[in-house]
Amino acid sequence: MTNQTQKPNDKRPYDLEERTALFGEEIIEFVSGLHGSSINRSLISQLIRAGTSIGANYMEADAAESKKDFQHKIALCKKEAKEVLHWLRMIAKANKDRKDEVKKLWKESHELVLIFSAILNKKKNKVKDKEPETYAVLNGLV
Repeated sequence: MTNQTQKPNDKRPYDLEERTALFGEEIIEFVSGLHGSSINRSLISQLIRAGTSIGANYMEADAAESKKDFQHKIALCKKEAKEVLHWLRMIAKANKDRKDEVKKLWKESHELVLIFSAILNKKKNKVKDKEPETYAVLNGLV
């Protein structure tokens, strides 16, 4: 998806490659401002891994060798975005003074989960639409 169009009053591009890269960069910027307590060190490590891997997995999906490979990589994007939600919750608990920043990141991660869920659901529905008889047989409907 390379469309660079934006919604009015929205600075986020529709281009998922760019959007996921920007999200990873925002995660890096955010954690660089957190104090280095023993709790934060562990949480930061987990958050960076999950938050930056969304973009890497999306780039792999974009270069997928098959539809199955594409779906698998998009599912990984969704999984990592959901993991980010968890780590942000933990960081918010450990850094109560940073909750506003966490909320912004949490919202973007949640939106990415919804986007990747929609992509996966669309692909599943296409299979159902293209092969109704096979779908019906496999699901015991015929």
